[in-house]
Amino acid sequence: MATNLAYNYIRNQKTRRSKEPIVEEHAESNVISIEEIAIKDSEVRLTRKILNNLNHRDRLCLLLKFSGYKYNEIAEIAGIEKASVGKILSRAQEKFKELYLKEVETL
Repeated sequence: MATNLAYNYIRNQKTRRSKEPIVEEHAESNVISIEEIAIKDSEVRLTRKILNNLNHRDRLCLLLKFSGYKYNEIAEIAGIEKASVGKILSRAQEKFKELYLKEVETL
């Protein structure tokens, strides 16, 4: 019985040691650097700035679409025809892209 307990202990130690480097590597990859936080914050500020430059309807439609709403829900909330949602979204995305690229060029 003592021999079996010793073997179990040795096996458990080998298993634990083999998993430790994996856990450490994984933990390091989850660390967010200050630079990454600053870049993300900068991107969020830029996105908000551009959204604020869009008209209310376009901004609302884009935010609803990228929040997971369906066309019929967007139409109801925004008070527009369901058939118009796709065209409005397309134009709003194009306008957002245009403003974004202009803003990025000035940076």
